Amino acid sequence: MPFVEDDPYARALVGAFAMALQQAGWTDGSNARIDIRFAGPTPSDIRRHAAEVLALGPDVVLAFGATTVGPLLQNTQTVPIVFPVIGDPVAAGYVESLERPGGNVTGFMNYEYSLAGKWLELLKEMVPSVKRVGVLRNANTPTGPAQFGVIQAVSPYLKVDVTPLNIRNASDFESVIGDFARGRDGGLIVAASSLALTKRSVLLGLAARHNLPAIYAEDIYVIDGGLMSYAPDMVDQFRRAAGYVDRILKGEKPGDLPVQTPVKYVLAINLKTAKALGLTVPPSLLARADEVIE
Repeated sequence: MPFVEDDPYARALVGAFAMALQQAGWTDGSNARIDIRFAGPTPSDIRRHAAEVLALGPDVVLAFGATTVGPLLQNTQTVPIVFPVIGDPVAAGYVESLERPGGNVTGFMNYEYSLAGKWLELLKEMVPSVKRVGVLRNANTPTGPAQFGVIQAVSPYLKVDVTPLNIRNASDFESVIGDFARGRDGGLIVAASSLALTKRSVLLGLAARHNLPAIYAEDIYVIDGGLMSYAPDMVDQFRRAAGYVDRILKGEKPGDLPVQTPVKYVLAINLKTAKALGLTVPPSLLARADEVIE
């Protein structure tokens, strides 16, 4: 997991996975052993922990996102790897195709690219006055530019100018968001990124400081104080990943298990944050929300 050990969000996801695995008949400490490594967001630490995990001789590894799958694949082409969350495993070269991965990796994508356009639509609905939107994306991954492309394609219809805000490490957040926030009528989209997710407290602080209405790619941002999100149910993703781990432990090959897209999406809105930004949430938007934080 590319999170620090005391991150309650990461703990909740691991807990959901372990519970689903137990429901499938595998109990940690009884007929199974689960070793967990919280590597944090630093690439060197992730590589070190990836090597440690593989040195344990696991029957299967659960790996969150491209930042962990990549280092694992640099060390093994045989140990089965299941990802509960990833952007585009085909573009990253991890699988041959979604239908038939073909190698030792499979799992679950955390969005379809069309979802990125929905972020802009929802932000515009929440803040009709927004005319400029910065899209915070990880320039180191193929999904960052691809997500921006979808957002850019729908922007003319919504009469919004979109600007890519490229990040490569956490030190970029302050400057790219600060520079963008100098203009008027701005909003922010924080696209799917493990780097952004692990440093979400920094991003939430910057959005609040610069009075930027923002929509995020995971609902944990909203739970922690962000304005709104539209995203797959991450707990559900980890439960489904447990199903794949169960099937692999019973003899199936990861290369034969298709990569799946999300089946459940959640629209979350934080009313306290909306009030702090001086926004009135449209009733139509509020009625569609799956999760409302007051």
